[in-house]
Amino acid sequence: MSLQTLTPRIALLLTLPPLMWAGNAVIGRIAIDHIPPLTLNAARWALALLLLLPLGWRVLATAERRTQVAARWRYFLLIGLLGVGAYNALQYMALRTSTPLNVTLIAASMPVGMLVVGGLFFGEKPRPVQWSGAALSLLGVAVVLGRGELATLLRVQFVIGDLLIFAAMLGWAFYGWVLAKPPAHMQGSQKPDFNWAELLWLQIAFGWLWALAFAATGELISPSPQPIVWSPLLVAVLLYVAICPSLIAYRAWGLGVAAVGPTVASFVSNLTPLFAACLSAAVLGEWPQMYHGVAFALIVAGIGVSSRR
Repeated sequence: MSLQTLTPRIALLLTLPPLMWAGNAVIGRIAIDHIPPLTLNAARWALALLLLLPLGWRVLATAERRTQVAARWRYFLLIGLLGVGAYNALQYMALRTSTPLNVTLIAASMPVGMLVVGGLFFGEKPRPVQWSGAALSLLGVAVVLGRGELATLLRVQFVIGDLLIFAAMLGWAFYGWVLAKPPAHMQGSQKPDFNWAELLWLQIAFGWLWALAFAATGELISPSPQPIVWSPLLVAVLLYVAICPSLIAYRAWGLGVAAVGPTVASFVSNLTPLFAACLSAAVLGEWPQMYHGVAFALIVAGIGVSSRR
């Protein structure tokens, strides 16, 4: 795909999710002081499930449709885990020990994950120019990890948040490819006649089961469970994370991936750190440093290189 094929509509579809996901990281950093990360994830998707119910309930309205869902439960359970249950739980947990800007910059290594997962598991041979773009993105990640200094990079020690967001990134790479290359029973004449809202509702429903299980497990194994501190701020946070980075972003991302493929889309998702930097400065007072700008420039260069023929 070339940059010329990025029409204004597709560009908007691909840009909205990074903006909203950056807001999710920044607001999530605020929210975890008021609610446990795993509980926040479960509450987010429970609310999203209820908000989408008026558009998605028909997916279970008839016996035939319920049979179609039952025959594909493994697929919905998988994408629910990768796209809803695990990724967001890991991100919120990462924000305990890392900043929103660092989390989003580290997640910018996703193009490498996309290329590796696509090549190893989905039969997609990456083009050399895509490896070049991925290398630039990785270099940007290295810059932020080393805080712009080679000596710091050589002795860098990962905090738990860094490792958690790497795990989340890998799971999201699988999620992108499963969306782009679904199994046979989700294609062609075998594909059920569900509209986008019904499919998204199913994905959230199965993902919420994972999120609920993770939250319950976290409560059971935690030696000192964190209480929920209810306030108007927490309610506003829950509404934002349930609507913007959940329903709107997931719908736009699905359309964008369908239009350009998961690899190119993953490079555009690297705009998230720029939005996170702006929002962190405005909301948290965490101003970006010079090395953040260098890292972002490398990431943007990776987008441009990988999108060329």
